[in-house]
Order: sequence, then structure tokens, then C-alpha cells
Amino acid sequence: MILLRKILLPIVPVYYFVTWLRNRLYDLGIKKSVTYNFPVIAVGNLSVGGTGKSPMVEYLIRLLKDEVVLATLSRGYKRETNGFQLVQTGSTAKQVGDEPLQFKTKFTDITVAVDADRRNGIANLVQLQPKPEVILLDDAYQHRKVKAGFYILLTPYYDLYSDDILLPTGNLREPRSGADRADIIVVTKCPNDLDIKTQKKITKKLKVQPYQTVLFATIDYGNDVIGLSGKLSIDALKKTPFTLVTGIANPKPLVDYYHSLDLNFTHISYPDHHNFTDNELDQLKKYEYVITTEKDYVRLVSGFSKETLWYQPIEMKFIDNQEIFDNHILNYIKMRS
Repeated sequence: MILLRKILLPIVPVYYFVTWLRNRLYDLGIKKSVTYNFPVIAVGNLSVGGTGKSPMVEYLIRLLKDEVVLATLSRGYKRETNGFQLVQTGSTAKQVGDEPLQFKTKFTDITVAVDADRRNGIANLVQLQPKPEVILLDDAYQHRKVKAGFYILLTPYYDLYSDDILLPTGNLREPRSGADRADIIVVTKCPNDLDIKTQKKITKKLKVQPYQTVLFATIDYGNDVIGLSGKLSIDALKKTPFTLVTGIANPKPLVDYYHSLDLNFTHISYPDHHNFTDNELDQLKKYEYVITTEKDYVRLVSGFSKETLWYQPIEMKFIDNQEIFDNHILNYIKMRS
């Protein structure tokens, strides 16, 4: 794969021109974006792969769910259905996608929907009763047919967009100049002890605009893994060998965290959003304890006994200046409402 990416390096300028031109046409108003008279917040990234979009959306849900009538809208990646779908607690990942199902399972009182066409998705959402007062767009940074009122751009500490190049050789979906559309840039998956000096160095490297705010966040791992039979302390896992199963873009932070706890585990890694085959499920069921991510759990849970399968909960946590982020969001909603 690495060799193939290097071979495809001559295509990068072509990809750059196409994506730059598309953005320029939207910036000039030649290609039209739809705007809305109520708060629409988009969460996204410039690169492919895991930047922490789901933990960010969940952070926003926790911040807003008791304040406004809230809805989330996702594409529903790798689902086997088409068009607009409301996610129900009884939905399956094949029907609605794993991340939207994760949101609905955890936050049953909010509206969760999927539609690859964000315009159509929003049009359907505003017909609901009660009508959403705020809509969160998951992974919609490049979906420029819709112009959100507030953009949150994520970039992981270990793979900053400023250090990357465009597809197919690099991981960027669009030129780095696309970061200028963001209101807030959050550097995710940082070390817990990231110092101010390093934060300033990263901020300078990102070449942010005067109107942009840069904040730093880390992953907060829960003290228990969770399954159908309740909770199991991670400390208890120190006495029990287990199998870690991941189907996410970058499992390294979780793997490193478990190694730091001196846990005895074997790691089986699958591609992001992997649809497990019956044969793969049969093999995984042979293990006594399987720990997985929450996103993978919603795709696996129906095939396992309640004593076998558990997931590691995570939350996004700001290293400092959480109140700055919260106030930006709440002030935007107050202004737009």
C-alpha cells in the first residue's frame, strides 16, 4: 500500500487542482451552498481516518441535549439502505451505520438521522415535531452544498494536517487551505501532559487565521469496560488475558493505553467500519473475553453472549480551556436562535 501511494504521487497535483477549484467555485458563489436560519454545526476533518469525530459529536450532545431540541445528521457510512433514515434504538448498523447507531443507543432522547445528501436530510429533519432547534452535522466538512453556521475542524496530534499532503499519496481530502473555513480547530488525541510551549508550537505550525481558535483535547478512557451484563473493572482485566478487536481507522492510542496498563491481550485489527463476516464472527466467539471499541460493539453485539463481549468507553476531554470551547458553541447558538 505504501509503495502504491508513492507510485501515485504524480496524481496529487491533479487532485489538488480539482479540489481547489471546487472550493473556489463555492467560495465565489458560482456553486451554491444552502444556508439556514437556525444553528447548524458541522464537525469534520481535512484527512481521511480517525480524528475523533464521534467523541466530539458526543461531547456536543452532552453540552446541548438539555438546552435545546437537538438532532444529529450523519452519512451513515457503509449502511445497506439509501436516502433519509431516522435511527431507532432497535436499528442495526447495516441499516443506519455504526456511528449513528452508537449515538442513538447512548442518547435515546435526541433525534439521530442519516442521509448522504445533507440538504435532503436537513429538509426532512425540519419537518419533524418537535422541530430540531440545533442540528449537528457529523463528518460534513467537505459537504459544501450545505453551509453550516459553525465549523469545528479536528486534526490528531500525531498526524497534523499541516504535515500531510493530498490523496492518493497523503491522507488529505482537500488542500490545507480548507482549514480556513473552520471557526475552531481542535487538536485531538494529545498526550495528557501536553505543555503550553508545545501547544503554541503546534498552533504556529497550523498557520491559523486571526478569527480562529485552537484548542487541545485528549482521550479519556473509562475505568470500566461495558457489556450487556453490566460493567467490568479494567483492573480486573489485569488478571485475565483477553482479545482486543478493533475495526477503526487508528487503534494505536487504545493499544498504547492498554500496554501502559500492563494488560495481557492479543490485538486483532480490521479496517475502519469493517463488516464482520459470519466466519470472522465464528472465530471471534471462540475467545473467552473480547474487548472492542464502542463503534465496533454496535456491529458485534447481536452475535455474542453477554459474558463474552465488552467495549471500552471513551470521551473527548479538553486539556485546558474547555470553557472557551463551550462558550463559543453556546454563544453561537444564542446568536443564531
